[in-house]
Parts: sequence; structure tokens; C-alpha cells
Amino acid sequence: MKTSKILAALAFAMVMLFSVNVSAQKFSKMDKSPMDAAAFPRDYKVSDKLIKIVYSRPQLKGRALSKLAPNGKVWRTGANEAAELTLYTDMKLDGKTIKAGSYTFYVIPGDKEWTAIVSTDLNVWGSYFYDEANDVARLAVPVSSADDSLEAFSIAFSKSDDGVDMHLGWGTTRVAVPFTK
Repeated sequence: MKTSKILAALAFAMVMLFSVNVSAQKFSKMDKSPMDAAAFPRDYKVSDKLIKIVYSRPQLKGRALSKLAPNGKVWRTGANEAAELTLYTDMKLDGKTIKAGSYTFYVIPGDKEWTAIVSTDLNVWGSYFYDEANDVARLAVPVSSADDSLEAFSIAFSKSDDGVDMHLGWGTTRVAVPFTK
């Protein structure tokens, strides 16, 4: 009888211990603009990576792109924190060499072209503290339009003849930023 009471008390204590731990965990809800990453190549062999970007994916939700990423103003390239670009090898943007490392990637939207900006700023919320003095490279790239519309801001990479193109898309707007070796 004594052994069964001890086992029952031990079992009760274990249940209470685990139930307290489970209920004590607090997880935040899904962001309205969830974080995502794009890399080239897309496989998981880190040693083969050339470039990666981590960004948040805002949704249009019936709003105009021009209201969310206004023409002529520096934009964080996504939502929340500014997009973080990692180069695993030295690359060039408009002939300007960018050393391997981590940077912030901003853009300045426009009707006919967007300006891509690689900056030494890091861990920046939005583009509120953007400082042009920290630019490593800039390149104006043409804007094109697609037949299909993307609800969520999206970034993807593709191989080019002399490097990698970073494709930005939102709504029907498309922009390709060429990084070369």
C-alpha cells in the first residue's frame, strides 16, 4: 500500500511538473508580414551559396504598391527590419566590388526604374535611419510589368551569364538586380 501511494504521489508530481512547463511557454503569433529568405543556389549546401537575402513579406491586401513603397523614397525592401543581404563571395553591382559579408539591401522605387542600394547598415528597423554615406554600391535598374499579380512581396534569384540576378516582385511590378562575379 505504501509503495502505491508513493508511486501515485510521484506520478501526480510529474504530471504537475510537465503541465506547468507546457502552459508556461508563450509563443508569439504569426507576423502579418512573415520573414522569408531567398538564396542562390537554392539547395542547402552552404559552401555552394553565392548570395542570400532575408526579408519580410508584406501583403498588398487591396492597397496600392505606390502607398506601401512610395516612388522616390528609400524603402527597406520588405516589411519590419530592412532586408539583410549576405554575399558569400565578392560580387559586383554596377562594376563596384562588394566584399563578401552582410549588408542591408534598400531600394528606391520609381515608375520606370528602381535604384538598388547595398549599405553597410545592419540590424536596421525600416529605412528610417538610412544614411547614404553608408552606401557600398547603387544601381538603377528598369521596371517591367507581369501579367500575373503577386499578393506578397517576393524575392527570387536566377543564374545569369556572369553572376546572379535578384528578382523583386510585388503586384505586377518586376525588377531584376544583376550581381556579377
